[in-house]
Amino acid sequence: MIPPSWRARLQQSAEARRALGRDRAIHPPSGVDVCSNDYLGLRRDPRLAEAAAQASRKHGAGAGAARLLRGTCGLHEELEATLAQWKGTEACLLFNTGYQANATLIPALAGRGDAVFSDALNHASLVDGCRMARGNGAQVGIYRHLDLDDLAGQLAAWRAGASAGALALVATDAVFSMDGDTAHLPALLDLCEEHGALLLIDEAHATGLLGSDGAGLAQLQGVHGRVPLVMGTLGKALGSFGAFVCCDGLLRDHLLNRARGFIFSTALPPPVLGAALEGIRLARAEPWRRERALALADRLREALGDPHRPSAIVPVPVGPDAEAVRIAQTLQGRGFDVRAIRPPTVPEGSARLRITTGAHLSDADMAALAASLLEALHKA
Repeated sequence: MIPPSWRARLQQSAEARRALGRDRAIHPPSGVDVCSNDYLGLRRDPRLAEAAAQASRKHGAGAGAARLLRGTCGLHEELEATLAQWKGTEACLLFNTGYQANATLIPALAGRGDAVFSDALNHASLVDGCRMARGNGAQVGIYRHLDLDDLAGQLAAWRAGASAGALALVATDAVFSMDGDTAHLPALLDLCEEHGALLLIDEAHATGLLGSDGAGLAQLQGVHGRVPLVMGTLGKALGSFGAFVCCDGLLRDHLLNRARGFIFSTALPPPVLGAALEGIRLARAEPWRRERALALADRLREALGDPHRPSAIVPVPVGPDAEAVRIAQTLQGRGFDVRAIRPPTVPEGSARLRITTGAHLSDADMAALAASLLEALHKA
């Protein structure tokens, strides 16, 4: 039984959320999907379902244990080799989720005497990884969003007082999930080289969607295979589930031995692995999927008068939380599954609609969405 004093605190917290327009609830999907991360429209592709079924029949429904016990089957190793080749790295290590990967690989790398520098708008998983590293004794610096001058100043100031051999880790989203803008990876690599820092990028919203064969932002920006640590996910554009870190063999071995999220988690189940392998194959073999997703996003940005960004994420700033909820509900009533994004997911005063485009959407869907969205914004 919940103690009365604690129940009262929970009730007060719930009332405060409702008063701010920030109460969250789980709503089943309904209407046209313009809010998920199914950028390539692969989530319901029957070829992924069949690959998952075949993997289950051959290897079982579950892994049965962590990888370091008896949880590995041939599909784990095949998927890691496929991802490493695709990302242009020597090795790869699978994790169960992107959150788990980011939150546990950072403290596995940075401890006392080291430092982690994180973009101010990084995903919560990177933020929490930095917090855990701070608990290990690492210094954490937050640099202004995409401001490499600020990052350079922080790196130089820290390096001046750091001991020889201390690690500086720079962590950034590749595509920022709430704004759809991107990091400048060539400049970040140059900066990290200048200051002897290690670069970690999160390509969760770039993998499968950007680059000449969907390998990600690093490929798009001409630094394919040069980034030391590349995290990505299998549950967005690739239509399956899970995450990975691509790196060299020495880093993989370190993470395998030190990343608690990997060590203490039951391995990804075989059906997920089979679907992921098929998702990668289709992402590379059917470029029309990423081309369409990106073209539809550009079309919507043009209708809204927004600048071009190389992603399928279209943020629509609203401001007040309650207004974002109202507009989202208006669009839901017209058959479009749009969700309001509010603090703490985004900074105070910057509530928005987060619209995503995918290969599964029709031209008629997008035209109707643009018209409904403009009308709803005009009435705001």
